[in-house]
Amino acid sequence: MSDTIGYRPQASAQVRGARAGAAQDIGSDTVDPALWTCPVPLVDGSTVVMGHGGGGAMTAELVEHLFLPAFRGGSGEGAGELADAAVLEVGGCRLAFTTDSFVVRPLFFPGGSIGDLAVNGTVNDLAMVGARPLCLSTAFILEEGTDLMELGRVADALGAAARAAGVPLVTGDTKVVDAGHGDGIYVNTTGLGLVAQGADYRPGRARPGDVVLVSGAVGAHGMAVLSCREGLEFDADVHSDTRPLHALVAVMGRTGADIHTLRDPTRGGLAATLNEIARDASVGISIRERDVPVADAVADACNILGLDPFAIANEGVLVALVAAEGADRVLAAMRAHPDGREAAAIGVVSAENPGVVTARTGLGGSRVVDLPTGTELPRIC
Repeated sequence: MSDTIGYRPQASAQVRGARAGAAQDIGSDTVDPALWTCPVPLVDGSTVVMGHGGGGAMTAELVEHLFLPAFRGGSGEGAGELADAAVLEVGGCRLAFTTDSFVVRPLFFPGGSIGDLAVNGTVNDLAMVGARPLCLSTAFILEEGTDLMELGRVADALGAAARAAGVPLVTGDTKVVDAGHGDGIYVNTTGLGLVAQGADYRPGRARPGDVVLVSGAVGAHGMAVLSCREGLEFDADVHSDTRPLHALVAVMGRTGADIHTLRDPTRGGLAATLNEIARDASVGISIRERDVPVADAVADACNILGLDPFAIANEGVLVALVAAEGADRVLAAMRAHPDGREAAAIGVVSAENPGVVTARTGLGGSRVVDLPTGTELPRIC
């Protein structure tokens, strides 16, 4: 764990000429704002931008103002409480159902591939509602001209990940789009699971006094993808943390502790996940920056690149909010499991400042942990 503090860089106003070679004196009267471009996607606009897929504020607005009104008959209902998977009562059983799509670039990166993500991401969405995964489907969207050997490598990785997780692939689909109308390989997976008796893990169940636990170091997946995509080299290798978490969740459930909320901080990272929980439960969340596990290599890379590890995607970490009287038992159980050896208690839930997440810095100050607006690292899952 790194003691690095002040991960979040100060915002800077950067103005770049929209046309190559368009040098302008910003202090003169000849500056034309029409030629400026902003490095951060604007929230207001009439087209989809990359930030809409980043898992932050823009994604939330897209879901709340476009998808939900359409799916709910135009009633104008707000986003409400959205979990990682739907829990359905079917024939006296509680089933969990979820679907996810994966568009990561590159297809292979240190520690994993799009095939691993397709399995583990869907398995983990089921696990976050307390479900044991029963089966998966998979669908491939392929661009004409994609190398069949590369497709075979992805399929092999996906099959191996499913076998390692103990979840059978039972059905699927394949579509091909014209050359130039895709990006090689996109994968969709859908999962069905059986919810454990008594499990009720929802963002809205977070309560003042809950202890915030994290199962491992954050930021590794996003930095692994970035380093591979951009050809960056760091003093130590950074590998994705992609792994299935349903076995860890089962161990946590067997402690008998009152676990209120489970989430996996994928797109938007820890920052987005905690903000969503705080919003849905109308509570405040305060974390201790020094207690959040971040690998030294990830912390150093973030400091060099001006990135916040709290806002970077993870694919093998979970966040748990547990009633205080059982938090120590859950933490001990997590640390005894191979997938939770680096688990840590990082904060508490309070009734103060509902909907707001704050972090206590190593110097004793406090900062607001915002919901990411756009996407720091596009195409990471």
